[in-house]
Amino acid sequence: MATNLAIDPELLETAHAVGGHKTKKATVTEALTEYVQRRKQRSVLELFGKIEYEPDYDYKAQRRRE
Repeated sequence: MATNLAIDPELLETAHAVGGHKTKKATVTEALTEYVQRRKQRSVLELFGKIEYEPDYDYKAQRRRE
C-alpha cells in the first residue's frame, strides 16, 4: 500500500544513519516495529502488583524434579 507521509527530513536522516539501514523504507519499517513493540510492552506494566507469587518457590528445584 503506497502512502505519502510528511516526515521531518532531518529526523529521517538521523534515524537512517543511526539505524544503518540500506533504505529509508527499511528505516521507517524498523522504527514502526519498535514503536509497536514498546507500546505492547506497556501493557505488561499494568500487571505489576496484580500477579501473586510464592516468595519461597524454588524454580531450580522444580527443574531437577523428574
